[in-house]
Amino acid sequence: MQLNERPAARAAPPAFRSSAWRDALSGLRVARSVAFLVVSATAAQAQSIEGRIDGIAANPPAIHAGAGFTIPLGNYVRSGIDGAIGASEHGISGRVDIVNRFHVDPFRQHRWAPYAGGGLTARFDENRSRRLYLLIFLGIDGPASRGIGTSFEAGLGGGARLGVIIRKTTTERR
Repeated sequence: MQLNERPAARAAPPAFRSSAWRDALSGLRVARSVAFLVVSATAAQAQSIEGRIDGIAANPPAIHAGAGFTIPLGNYVRSGIDGAIGASEHGISGRVDIVNRFHVDPFRQHRWAPYAGGGLTARFDENRSRRLYLLIFLGIDGPASRGIGTSFEAGLGGGARLGVIIRKTTTERR
């Protein structure tokens, strides 16, 4: 071999070319991104943890219970991620939502205040392929009591949905 001659590139072993490995690597990339969001949210002083129950009128209809967190992106906007699992007529069902919410009254000047938002939702049902949808919703935040606030949402994203949300909050901010 001469000095500037390169050895021939070797092909990847057949096991690494399978779709299962590609899916696993994609999953690891998503997990890394979610971990980055979690670390960023943990570092943020004003993060908000939430729990929720949603009914989804779609094909198939489902009911999901989930949890997530949001971080402020200024006075009026909150960004976050929620994961939920439940049941549909096809068996186990789940979803992941990545959302942005715009609050009309972020400083709790009124007991009840509307908000609107949007984002992406990924739905997973047993024996069906995963589906990705745009998500839009309207909600109303209720009063805070003992560090907990309750909200109600209605939206569209892979079907119509209604939800009840309980968030960790303060009496000064939504």
